Amino acid sequence: MSVSSGLSVILQIWDEVGETDDERDKMLLQIDQECLDVYKRKVDHAVKSRAHLLQALADAKVELSRLLSALGEKTYVGVPEKTSGTIKEQLAAIAPTLEKLWKQKDDRIKDFFDVQSQIQKISSEIAGDSEQVESLIVDESDLSVKKLDEFHVQLQELQKEKSDRLHKVLDLVSTVHDLCAVLGMDFFSTVTEVHPSLDDSTGVQSKSISNDTLSNLANTVLVLKEDKKQRLLKLQELATQLIDLWNLMDTPEEERSLFDHVTCNISASVDEVAIPGALALDLIEQAEVEVERLDQLKASKMKEISFKRQAELEDIYARAHVEIDTEAAREKIMGLIDSGNVDPAELLADMDNQIVNAKEEAHSRKEILEKVEKWMAACEEESWLEDYNRDDNRYNASRGAHLNLKRAEKARILVNKIPALVDSLVAKTRAWEQERDTTFTYDGVPLLAMLDEYMMLRHDREEEKRRLRDQKKFHEQMSKDPEVFGSTPSPVRPLGPKKVTGPRANGSANGPASRRLSLNSHQNGSKSTSKDGKRDARLSAPVNYVAMTKDDAASHISGTEPIPSTP
Repeated sequence: MSVSSGLSVILQIWDEVGETDDERDKMLLQIDQECLDVYKRKVDHAVKSRAHLLQALADAKVELSRLLSALGEKTYVGVPEKTSGTIKEQLAAIAPTLEKLWKQKDDRIKDFFDVQSQIQKISSEIAGDSEQVESLIVDESDLSVKKLDEFHVQLQELQKEKSDRLHKVLDLVSTVHDLCAVLGMDFFSTVTEVHPSLDDSTGVQSKSISNDTLSNLANTVLVLKEDKKQRLLKLQELATQLIDLWNLMDTPEEERSLFDHVTCNISASVDEVAIPGALALDLIEQAEVEVERLDQLKASKMKEISFKRQAELEDIYARAHVEIDTEAAREKIMGLIDSGNVDPAELLADMDNQIVNAKEEAHSRKEILEKVEKWMAACEEESWLEDYNRDDNRYNASRGAHLNLKRAEKARILVNKIPALVDSLVAKTRAWEQERDTTFTYDGVPLLAMLDEYMMLRHDREEEKRRLRDQKKFHEQMSKDPEVFGSTPSPVRPLGPKKVTGPRANGSANGPASRRLSLNSHQNGSKSTSKDGKRDARLSAPVNYVAMTKDDAASHISGTEPIPSTP
């Protein structure tokens, strides 16, 4: 319905009702006023609506600028460059861009939250207060990609640090595990005492990587290494004691092998010991018990062990023909052991040194003793040859005669070498004595004196043979031409088959008892034993070596039986 038609209707109604003109004017004036009021309200509403739209447009532009600034976008595709068109058109143009930027902002906030959450979490793990993580608030004033990248770099650095720390933790935990295995300790209780998360049942990423954990783990490793070092030193000391005691008591290999797990590390360094249980306390206690047992056993076996060493020492000297007072040595050993004033190890070490010195002396005497053996053998052959030459039937065709003949030929060659052999022996003996400033004795008798007496007696023997030959010639001439020599000679005392038999233990029957030397007829260096079981310190000599005085030789001059000379 239009205004004019509405006015017509109202006038028609007033005509029918019979309204007066005043009433009509009043009613029309009221209608006009009401229309004006409606118009005015409409205009006010339109003004307000326009103002609201303008404010919305301004706000949208500010929001757009703020979003672009927060997102770090200097330019953005879709932002209207011109401000033409109605307000609603401008709002409609900017609205899609705002929607996209709001969505981008939400996504960016989520990215920032994720990165910063990880940074906060790792930082808390490093700081050791992961259970007290504060609520995270993202700063929306700067949501630029640059800022996000900075957080990503920070996160990567923290992730690398976490990885490095985790590797350190795992390495330290592994070291603790190995040390606990070697020391025989409980790994679980040791490592969880540092931090509960270090148990093997806990995931790798869940293990504590804080400074305190790393420090405590490092300290634990140091303590365990020091404990390992001290235990190894203790075990090596026990192993040394075991070996010394075994060697002391000549313990068999079967018994020693029971403690191979102890002695195998006697020279090992700390890092070389890696066998589980190698340094366990019970193993060390077992070794201590064994050392204590052997110490107690050592006291009861000391005499047996010491006398065994003494017997070895005596045997070395016997084979080297060096005279020692064995009874005094054994009595001294008994006295030291019974007194308890000497350490058994020191006593045996001293005896071992004596054995070493004895072996060195025996070695220095070896060459001279070999020549003495040759000299003694040659003297024996000389004695046999003299007996052989006295045998009138030596050329008979009896059994073995050709063998004796060959032996005699060899014996003559050997006997002819005796002077040179004695000269060489004298020279070497004198050189030995000068070098060591001591006398070379053979079973207690000076060897040079022995050789000098032998050469003197050999010379006397040769002189005796020469006189006997001359006497024989003299008697032969007398028997052939007695008138030349006067009356018939008196009977000559028979000359018995006396042979030069070498130095006897107490002197020969027809010579003085002084300076009688005895060389053992056994040429192997064995000890001679008297009736009371003691070793005879005298030498046993070649059987043809006898001390003969000049009176003995003169007594044979009147003899009639010739003595064959040694070729």
